[in-house]
Amino acid sequence: MQNKKISGSCLCGDVTYEFTGPVKVFQYCHCTRCQKITGSAHASNMIIDPEHFKWLKGEGNIGRYELAEAKHFASSFCKTCGSTLPWITQSKKAMIVPAGTLDDDPKVKPMHNIFYADKACWYENVDNLVKYDELPTKK
Repeated sequence: MQNKKISGSCLCGDVTYEFTGPVKVFQYCHCTRCQKITGSAHASNMIIDPEHFKWLKGEGNIGRYELAEAKHFASSFCKTCGSTLPWITQSKKAMIVPAGTLDDDPKVKPMHNIFYADKACWYENVDNLVKYDELPTKK
């Protein structure tokens, strides 16, 4: 995969980061935890090696939430705007980067879906939906 610098940030810009090195996995996670934390049908997560990740600004403005019983789940967020941010797993072996926080094209695409059996009951494949390039107007 790629080895160029990829940057990312929260919505308000108080927290910024970058990583280099390959993206090990890029996946959509449909588990109910990811649905709750994103408020969406799935999380779009990239997994990278922690040594390839660096906070550039605002690290002190990051909150973290962990479920005690969850070995592979946590959430980090900007304390100012609430945006989801990258987080390190409890084992410290992987950095999870929410793809929606990227400012640059990672030059990789999602590879697979996980926990698809838990997908939201209302989830509809985007290919089946009408597409607009901007907010549709009332006619």
